[in-house]
Amino acid sequence: MKKAHTHSRRLFLQTSSMLASLAFIPRSVKAFYLETRNFLVASKKTGSLAVSVNKKLYTVEADTRTTLLDLLRENLQLTGTKKGCDHGQCGACTVHIDGKRVLSCLTLAAMVPGKEVTTIEGLSDGEHLHPMQQAFIECDGFQCGYCTPGQIMSAVACVQEGHTHSVTEIKEFMSGNLCRCGAYNGIVEAIQKVAS
Repeated sequence: MKKAHTHSRRLFLQTSSMLASLAFIPRSVKAFYLETRNFLVASKKTGSLAVSVNKKLYTVEADTRTTLLDLLRENLQLTGTKKGCDHGQCGACTVHIDGKRVLSCLTLAAMVPGKEVTTIEGLSDGEHLHPMQQAFIECDGFQCGYCTPGQIMSAVACVQEGHTHSVTEIKEFMSGNLCRCGAYNGIVEAIQKVAS
């Protein structure tokens, strides 16, 4: 049996030709590339942020481009808020800012000083669960549990916003939160239970 060669003569010639051609690029072009790259890629800038999360004030040093999600998870060690798609499509990172639900993966941490951020950790009152958390347990509104924090935060907002008049309305206003396990019936039931 013949052993397959991983490197071909053609690949060798292409690679060596490409490397040789780099030697003929004028220095001015290389300098232009470096200047352009430095201009297009923003340099890292850190600053001090004072943020109120779950009614507790934190002062942290963070990159000005840090998302609220990364600040919560990496800087404050509040890992209840989950990183799902990191593109604002799944809802796993939902938190409340001044009582309104937002996607923390699309929110810059620099936007929240002076506002109150509430995460899943701040929803309960010590050992006493929030009624929505309790309803999710009683109605089996979760399976693997990964999306559950975001689902609960959206469900609380859904009730507070008054969007619970029908199953169709609940589904519409919870449509930004995805559950791969398919626990939607339990989620709707939990919302109805709290709303009533």
